[in-house]
Amino acid sequence: MSIDIRLANSRTSVPELYQTDDPGNIVTPGDIITADTGFMRGHGTYMDEDCLHASVAGSVERVNKLISVRPLKTRYNGEIGDVVIGRIIEVAQRKWRVETHSRMDSILMLSSVNLPGGELRRRSEEDEKMMRNYLKEGDLISAEVQNVMSDGCLSLHTRSLKYGKLGQGTLVKVSPSLILRRKTHFHNLPVGASVILGNNGYIWITPTEHVEAGETGGYQTNLQPVSRSDREAIARLRNCILALADQQMLLFDTSILYTYEVSSKYNVKELLKPEVILEVVDLVQQRLELEGG
Repeated sequence: MSIDIRLANSRTSVPELYQTDDPGNIVTPGDIITADTGFMRGHGTYMDEDCLHASVAGSVERVNKLISVRPLKTRYNGEIGDVVIGRIIEVAQRKWRVETHSRMDSILMLSSVNLPGGELRRRSEEDEKMMRNYLKEGDLISAEVQNVMSDGCLSLHTRSLKYGKLGQGTLVKVSPSLILRRKTHFHNLPVGASVILGNNGYIWITPTEHVEAGETGGYQTNLQPVSRSDREAIARLRNCILALADQQMLLFDTSILYTYEVSSKYNVKELLKPEVILEVVDLVQQRLELEGG
């Protein structure tokens, strides 16, 4: 058995990766954002003595004359069209309750799912009796936000074949604020694995071959053994995502793939070390800035 011992004086200092020309972009509760009365108050702000203050810790966002504060850590606030990953927590009457890291449990109606085989018809009493055969407590699913109720509850659907029950893979949980909104959140990475970046901060990593087999569109779980190389790729992707999240880096397909490539000189276990995380994320940050500029 080997033991990794590191001295305190050998620790790598945290690089100043995220300094910006506008240090006032990050605020804490009570900070004055602006004294200009020409701006409108958005989420995460309040007015006091003709000044706009922040009510949460986060980054200031300006859209024309509207100022809001995007929290650094928050529950998921769903929007119509968002891709989410959730876990079934209850089978109720003609609906499933789903945990999606939002303030309230989300709802997946029986009428909002594909029937086995993609059959299109009205849901019958027999379908209601078979609900637990389709999805039961503990199952993971990918879905899309169909509607946001007045109380904040999310209504989901899985009518597209790309959504549905998730089989073999691993689930990674990060802050929803770190997921970059893109046109697609399903990515087949050229490393033998695929990722689904849920807008709710839940990320699903699975072998690509299982996705190509159409597993995500049905209700049958593929229990075929996963090769060692695929398991290593999944484990490395997981640690890369956690490294980016640890340094508050936005998560999207390019940043994850760059981190995977940079991390190749380390074994999977070493990616959990703080000094390795700092070095890898620093190199990824530099590469993103070079290609972005």
